[in-house]
Amino acid sequence: MHAGTDKHMSDKENAWLALEDGTIFQGKSVGAAGERTGDVVFNTAMSGYHEILTDPSYAGQVVMMTYPLIGNYGVAEEDAESGNSWAEAFVMKEMSSISSNFRATSTLPEWLNANGVVAIEGVDTRKLTKHTRELGSMRCVVSTVDSDPASLVAKARAATSTDGRDLASVVSCKEPYNWDKSYDESFPTELPSPRSNAKRFRVVAYDFGAKRNILRSLVYCGFDVTVVPAWTPASDVLGMDPDAVFLSNGPGDPAAVERGISAVSDLVSKKPIFGICLGHQILSIVLGAKTAKMPFGHHGANHPVRDNITGKIEITSQNHSFAVQEDSLPANLELTHINLNDGTVEGIRHRKSPVFSVQYHPEAAPGPLDASHLFNRFRAMLED
Repeated sequence: MHAGTDKHMSDKENAWLALEDGTIFQGKSVGAAGERTGDVVFNTAMSGYHEILTDPSYAGQVVMMTYPLIGNYGVAEEDAESGNSWAEAFVMKEMSSISSNFRATSTLPEWLNANGVVAIEGVDTRKLTKHTRELGSMRCVVSTVDSDPASLVAKARAATSTDGRDLASVVSCKEPYNWDKSYDESFPTELPSPRSNAKRFRVVAYDFGAKRNILRSLVYCGFDVTVVPAWTPASDVLGMDPDAVFLSNGPGDPAAVERGISAVSDLVSKKPIFGICLGHQILSIVLGAKTAKMPFGHHGANHPVRDNITGKIEITSQNHSFAVQEDSLPANLELTHINLNDGTVEGIRHRKSPVFSVQYHPEAAPGPLDASHLFNRFRAMLED
């Protein structure tokens, strides 16, 4: 650490991160004062921290960035993926206190404080990442108010894990609403837009923790979108008479989203369906597959996935701690995408019905746009 960083950190209050196995890291507070607990996960993206912090899929999790310098381009509010910060806490090696970006509306420290996010810098994130990869994701506590090692470890061990939690109902919208915004001008889409005279399709999107860029992608590809809460009964959706149903991303254990599973069970034979992330997991459960928690999950913007339909390799954005078990796929489901790092299931489709889903995030934000064509694949499925 260079001398400038030493001075930068010495002016801040102490903060601590403790894992349930007794491992403790000391650093400096760079966000709001307080204490938060959750499952610690590491994200390998080099940028996109604002999108990550506002992604509802991170509810219940403490996010640690593996890239060593975070915050150098500040925060641009148009990049927010929701109206809240959902990560339980934020962990970094070093945070830049200044921003160099003409789009920035604030610095990251300012944004963290304004949004009540407990954050710590000065953590040996390489060591913590290796520790997590070897032993698996653990519960942890990040605190600016408690310095007692025994107390911190006890709080980490008492923390509630994401296992068995229906967090989708926590982050979901409370009432249905219409979404009509397409991409912001700054978004570098690679998708061809529909012809101006092309038919627009009506889609009902289940909000299990939907990112805004998913909704923007649907609008851009010619869908009129109505968003409904995670617990909406199938009868209410069928009463809207949509052309199709979309199942969004979201946090927590898919098997715990019982009302969502019940609704999708009633919809799967009646409407074309496209699911992403948690939506993919819920759809897979409904169609007879099983899910399980991964050792440390996939969180980042650089995961290679093979599309078995086209044979192409796509670099993808991912954020999930649970996955569909390949050996549980019933005969009526086709494995369409596979992760080339660890061979896990990344996509499925029904062999007869117009139903498909992917585990990763084709809408990116942050991440590459290699898979954004899947929104047009959804549209093409309806046109056919």
